[in-house]
Amino acid sequence: MSNEVVPVSVRGIVPNEGGCTLFLGNDDKVFVIHVDRGIGEVIANFINGVSKERPLTHDLINHIFKGFGITLERVVITSLKNGTYYARLILRQENDLGQAIVEVDARPSDCLALATSRNKPVYVARALFDQLEDVSEMLERLNEAGPETE
Repeated sequence: MSNEVVPVSVRGIVPNEGGCTLFLGNDDKVFVIHVDRGIGEVIANFINGVSKERPLTHDLINHIFKGFGITLERVVITSLKNGTYYARLILRQENDLGQAIVEVDARPSDCLALATSRNKPVYVARALFDQLEDVSEMLERLNEAGPETE
């Protein structure tokens, strides 16, 4: 994976019939990733600081990370193949023997949920970012239209 990456953040979440559309980007460009409604709600809840009655799967993963001395450093969305995005969790593990950096392949939706739960940075590989369609104007129109965007 190239070291050249672009920082992005979740700029909007819009529920739709098939799930949720996540708008990700920065001041230069916004692009979309489609996720199922449940994970869209999880990400929105993490962003908005909504507390849950019981821990969710992503909370469990964070507790496991803590128990093993693992810290989520960042998330990188690496590629798009046949309409499917790929991403990596970049983890740091520290213990009595030292520290190690580990990259784990994961669904972008899970990566985004974990990153938003811990307020960790999200990046997109520069080569991928450069080829994605900019939908900034679409997001602006949705924001002007009303409160459906979370």
